[in-house]
Amino acid sequence: MQFFKKYAYVYLLVLILVWACSSLVSESVTVVSTAFETPTVPPITVVVDPGHGGEDGGAVSCSGVTESGLNLQIGTRLKDLLLFLGIQTRMTRETDISLHSPGAETISEKKVSDLKNRVQLVQNTEHAILVSIHQNYFTEEKYSGAQVFYAPTPGSTALARTVQNTLRSSLDPLNHREAKESLTVYLMKKITCPGILVECGFLSNVREEQNLRSSAYQKQLACAIAGGMQAYLTQTSDPDPHEREVYE
Repeated sequence: MQFFKKYAYVYLLVLILVWACSSLVSESVTVVSTAFETPTVPPITVVVDPGHGGEDGGAVSCSGVTESGLNLQIGTRLKDLLLFLGIQTRMTRETDISLHSPGAETISEKKVSDLKNRVQLVQNTEHAILVSIHQNYFTEEKYSGAQVFYAPTPGSTALARTVQNTLRSSLDPLNHREAKESLTVYLMKKITCPGILVECGFLSNVREEQNLRSSAYQKQLACAIAGGMQAYLTQTSDPDPHEREVYE
């Protein structure tokens, strides 16, 4: 009951985002009526991956906040919302730890081991869909805006575009960034299931960094991503998201 009270208003916002996003993709989908039902697909598990962790803090914001902590906060909120929507989830990490195996000693060895273990966790999850949470950084402060990158696997393009649309419409209508294929990220290259990496914003932009540290803004981010995920799962009649073709 306490959980419901905490997230009830956010859930309603998710439903609105689902409707808005789906209307951009297909006018024939009645999302509001299906959003209260279990998605008509095999039981999928969304693997929420808060990037970095432990000794690998990732980027450091203009105020000294590490990326890994923000990733975990946003990822945890996303997990809660997905569960609230009836979508099974799995976290790669729930605390500030690295996922490297025993025996890795140097920072480089730990990072490589950590990434391999994340890939293995995703690959060992049946009917997985990966959502990796990260923050962006650039040397010039002027850049801002969330952007979604997708793996070269079936279903990833559609998922990324849907989530990008919800992020734009609900958080920043002036954000003209488009979903792009991830060409260099190890995790995106090695998985075989649908997967996206969400760069939630730029830690090098003072205004955006302040937003990313805000619990209210983190809830909005989680809500937009969850709404995009739900829309993706309901915008097609194909029973298996792993068999959807990538369409440009």
